[in-house]
Formats: sequence, C-alpha cells, structure tokens
Amino acid sequence: MNSISTESGPETINRVLSAYNLGPKLRQLRLRKKIALADLGKHTGLSASMLSQLENGKLVPTLATLARIAMVFDVGLEHFFGSRRGQKTFAIMRAGERLRFPDRADSPNPSYFFECLAFAAQDKGLQAYVADFPRRKPDQVQEHFHEGSELIFVLEGSLGLRFEDEERVLECGDSVYFDSSEPHSYRGLAKGTRAVVVTTPPRP
Repeated sequence: MNSISTESGPETINRVLSAYNLGPKLRQLRLRKKIALADLGKHTGLSASMLSQLENGKLVPTLATLARIAMVFDVGLEHFFGSRRGQKTFAIMRAGERLRFPDRADSPNPSYFFECLAFAAQDKGLQAYVADFPRRKPDQVQEHFHEGSELIFVLEGSLGLRFEDEERVLECGDSVYFDSSEPHSYRGLAKGTRAVVVTTPPRP
C-alpha cells in the first residue's frame, strides 16, 4: 500500500541539493577567475582534493563551505541557488525517493500521512502529495485551512471530507475541488484510504 523509501534522510537531502548543479557552478566560477584548484584551496582552507570532488559532484558542499567559496569569488549564495534562467522546469520523482510524514509531527494519531510528489522541482505553481488516511472517528481529526484552492482525487478506499460543517463522503475514483481557506478536515472511512492531494496558491 505505502511506498517504501529506499533512501535515508541525508541521502535525499544530498540528491535534492544536487539538482542545483553546485559542482558545475563552482567549476565555472573558478575557471572564469583562472584560479587553480591548489590556489583556491589556499584561499578557502580546503584541500584541492576536496574541491575537485565538489566540482565533480562526488561531494555536496555544506552551507559553510559554500559560503567560504562564495566569499573568495565575491558572489552571494543566490548565485548557487537562484533560479535557473533559460531552463524549463522538469523534475522526476521516483517512487523510492519519497519520504513519508504525518500531518503533524507531535500528533500521536495523525489524521493523515503525506508524501511530496514534486519536492525536487523549483518555482512550483502548485503543491502535490499522495496521502494515506487512517480510519478515524470525527473527534479524532482537526480542522485546518490555508490560502488557495485544493483538489483531492481518491485512489483507494473511502474518504470523509468535512467542509462548511458538513461531511461529504468520497469513494474511490471521486474527486473534489474547493476553497481551502475555509476550515476543513478529512478522515479515512475505510482501511487503506489513499488520495492524491493538490494545493494551489491564491489567485493574484
């Protein structure tokens, strides 16, 4: 039923950071300034070997390391993490790469568990998740709200959606679109309830 993550947390973070192409950006800066690896090492206090591994993508730099290199080249960190101009957004998420989170970290009985479907993509115009909804009683879930709109498509099971003080029942294959600034809550009505949830920001 649930996807099984094949990555550890640090592995996933490193993979997400690699999407910013930090290594090629470092190499491009160094060559533009015509600085040898050994000389850059003297300026930064990092070994030439480590710098080479950073440029080749074999190591992912820590924020402190990146800040040290940025100061040498007189650029801000936004040089490495700014938008990739001229490149169209495209990000594939493999099933084993997703990490599963409860709706609230401090809840002993979460209303749902979610997995981000596009966390590697930058400048997203929407947020998409696959969510699992354990079977819950009405008093076991809490209402919440957020600006924008929400769409839910039920993949399996049966979902109870409370909206404007009325609970609607969504069966497998049903979908709903609503104003998410209105308080709402959901709960699984059957074992194995799963849905795709998409949220969008408010219209300008």
